[in-house]
Amino acid sequence: MSAVEASERLIDLVRANPDLANHAEGCDELTVATAERVLGIPFPPSCRRLIEEFGTWDIAGEEFFGVYRTPALGKELLGSVMETLSARDQYGMPADLIVVMSDGMGGLVVLDSSQVDEVAESPVRVWNPGVPDRGSMETLGENFGLFALDLCQRAVTRWREGS
Repeated sequence: MSAVEASERLIDLVRANPDLANHAEGCDELTVATAERVLGIPFPPSCRRLIEEFGTWDIAGEEFFGVYRTPALGKELLGSVMETLSARDQYGMPADLIVVMSDGMGGLVVLDSSQVDEVAESPVRVWNPGVPDRGSMETLGENFGLFALDLCQRAVTRWREGS
């Protein structure tokens, strides 16, 4: 299964579980392009597809920053854009990483655009603020689509079995 196909399955999973999922309205092409310009790097296609569909989303306790705006903050891009810029500014996170979620233990789940494959997908890794050695980053998945689908399927299964 390709990364984008996995994203399509994740969209179906979110829509099939409205009692466990929340999401925004999604982002138009201009908003996504603006986010990529501000970040200085493009989103991989699988991540871009989910941002276009939902903007930001969560399901069964797994929260993805995505890209969104609020009326209170106007045109400011929130989610992955704000989190990435903040991590770069506060912690010196490398400019080729995009924050997509928190790992819940002080680390940031990132897309590593320093290693883009033939279909423009990047591996998903954990970046720990204050740890300068990139070689110590844990790899969570070969691409965002497969990583996110697997994570969310497991979360939904745990949630349903625990209920």
